[in-house]
Amino acid sequence: MPSVVGLLEQHVLAARRRVDGLREEADRIEAELAVAEQEWQEWVIVRRRVDVVLTPDGGSTAGTEVAENVHADAQPAPRGVAKPRSQVPVWRQGLAWSVLSVDYQRILQTLAERVRLNQGPLTCQEMAALFGMDVVPARVEALRSKAKRLVARGWLAEPQPGRFTLARGVSGPGGGS
Repeated sequence: MPSVVGLLEQHVLAARRRVDGLREEADRIEAELAVAEQEWQEWVIVRRRVDVVLTPDGGSTAGTEVAENVHADAQPAPRGVAKPRSQVPVWRQGLAWSVLSVDYQRILQTLAERVRLNQGPLTCQEMAALFGMDVVPARVEALRSKAKRLVARGWLAEPQPGRFTLARGVSGPGGGS
């Protein structure tokens, strides 16, 4: 007759294998999603450029009210305004934090402050506590998802698994550099 501890170990091992498999699948899907989102963003940019070129007056702002109504979904958000569900663009030199939603800006601001004070990277649990959130799995995982997305787009770095800091070159909220 097998021991209870032995049976528990078998269940723990099986559960761990399942978690590892799901993590690998999630990482693969996240990478695939990042590529697809990047391609989508590039097509959106192309569409905007074509809209500007095809405007009757060559892209000047006079008389664009009709074009704005026709192509409202293709128009960029006003500078400095973050939409609640905005996409995370790939970071590049000079890109302002204002292109990100408030939640993403909050993460960057917190990590920028840590860098300024010469403090190390943060975990998502630590961020949740700093933000005054309940440190429960749902909140922590939501933060982790955002942090991982920022890592995938070049805004953050993950020097150790689960610990996040600003990526090299990313600093202050003004210009992202």
